[in-house]
Amino acid sequence: MDFLEGEIIGIDKPYRMSSFGALAHVRHVLSKRLGVRRVKTGHAGTLDPLATGVLILCTGKMTKRIEELQQHTKEYTATLQLGATTASFDMEHPVDATYPTEHISRESIDSVLPRFIGDIQQVPPAYSACMVNGKRAYQLSRKGKEVELAPKNIHIDEIEVLDFDTEKMQLSLRVICGKGTYIRSLARDLGEALGSGAYLTALRRTRVGNIRVEDCIDFDHLQEWIDSNLAATDSTMQVS
Repeated sequence: MDFLEGEIIGIDKPYRMSSFGALAHVRHVLSKRLGVRRVKTGHAGTLDPLATGVLILCTGKMTKRIEELQQHTKEYTATLQLGATTASFDMEHPVDATYPTEHISRESIDSVLPRFIGDIQQVPPAYSACMVNGKRAYQLSRKGKEVELAPKNIHIDEIEVLDFDTEKMQLSLRVICGKGTYIRSLARDLGEALGSGAYLTALRRTRVGNIRVEDCIDFDHLQEWIDSNLAATDSTMQVS
């Protein structure tokens, strides 16, 4: 592989690591291994720190394809805790309100899910990377400032219920969607539609376009993967 010329790399982003942090680490490892000051790199779509899964990185000339790659369909598996909310709609913040859940059934869930399929409007979370007056929304929110974000047009292709635990009131979903969809906002809106509340307890991006998480590089073995690919390249060049 020619990382300086340009490659597209799919990594399995770890829990509690930001997309920028993952990108910076890969850039550092590549630059050090190649003996250059800085390998040109970028990522094609932010993944929340508390989410895991497919993160697409581009190097060299392939960074020109970032916008194209961001348009690709994405697939997630998500676990929602019903009956409560948090400020960030996930586990970054503590529960700030609780709601009744006795009325929620699998039938009621199935009845509201169609509302969220197709072309819909969605308000991004206040704790998100959306820009507000030149600042990231999450930066303002963490300083205690009120953040108002306008609804955005998004598209959700499919929502499938994978499991519903009536005792714990936990709902697991598979979601196929387009660019700009926040699964945290989907959790919030689904909770409201059920006459309750909801927030994410787990989120994993399992696919971006044709790149599946099973085909991605394990972040803990990134150095080995880079070394093996560069060694293979060196061997090919020597043979030729």
